[in-house]
Amino acid sequence: MKTYPAVVLFLRQNIHNIKPENESHILKIILLGFSEEPELQSFIFVIFLSLYLITVLGNLLIILAVISDPHLHTPMYFFLSNLSFVDICFTSTTVPTLLLNTQRQNRAIVYGACFAQMYFCVLFSGLDICLLTVMAYDRYVAICHPLHYTVIMNPRVCGLLVLGSWMLSNFNSLLHSLLTLPLSFCTDLKIDNFFCELKQIILLACSDTLINNVVLYLAAVLMGVGSLVGILYSYSKIISSIRRISSAQGKYKAFSTCVSHLSVVSLFFSAILGVYLSSNILTTHNSRSNSITSVMYTVVTPMLNPFIYSLRNNQMKSALKSLFVKRSTGHLS
Repeated sequence: MKTYPAVVLFLRQNIHNIKPENESHILKIILLGFSEEPELQSFIFVIFLSLYLITVLGNLLIILAVISDPHLHTPMYFFLSNLSFVDICFTSTTVPTLLLNTQRQNRAIVYGACFAQMYFCVLFSGLDICLLTVMAYDRYVAICHPLHYTVIMNPRVCGLLVLGSWMLSNFNSLLHSLLTLPLSFCTDLKIDNFFCELKQIILLACSDTLINNVVLYLAAVLMGVGSLVGILYSYSKIISSIRRISSAQGKYKAFSTCVSHLSVVSLFFSAILGVYLSSNILTTHNSRSNSITSVMYTVVTPMLNPFIYSLRNNQMKSALKSLFVKRSTGHLS
């Protein structure tokens, strides 16, 4: 008679003891979102579907305009097109889940999907921060060192800056993910938000999260505060250079190239600051403050970016007009 190896016999005898350990792979987390009232679900669906479509369409038009117009093949618009691409990905990571949850009674999300959503949210938010910092450096070089701008901001440097932003953001997101993966969770898995936010997942853990919190705040200081300091330093130099310009027209022209970027930076960082202040000061339980404040940097800011850059930029306006003219003439012909 054929004999089984001792390992196989052991596994067969203890299969029932092994099963519970694998239940973490099928954990489900409930996303509370904004409201559980059925009469509000259709309203929430229409509002966020409209915001999502505007965000995708607006940022896609920015990308197409930059690609189609040779006058926009400059470092500033190269970084802007990358920012638009990241904003599309960022919004697509969170809003579709919200739209799906408003159309079904069960708001549970499988832990694996929640973990993936958390990874990409950290990735794209980090990319937004890095690209905004890179764009501030680009404006600094353009205004403070205009004669050396084409030499300093050559295509190779621009490509390396974008590549470095992707690598840094991926490292940050991967680090948080690897630290979150070994955590064990309690039975009451409810997130007071419409997507799987890293901080909310850490709060759900039953195991020790000291390392996770230390790394979370350390990364926030290095990437968030560090980037903000770099942006403020760049603009302090820019303002000093603008003040030395003799003509009022020259001052206006130099400052007008920074207004759009400065508006986006103010909107994004104020939204991020609002999220962390509300989550630390206000009560996190029985409250929808996290969801409301998170909408600002995950949905509203990516939606407003195309409007800010197109309405205040004559080059972008002309590029969009020529893009629509080409499309319309192409359809007519």
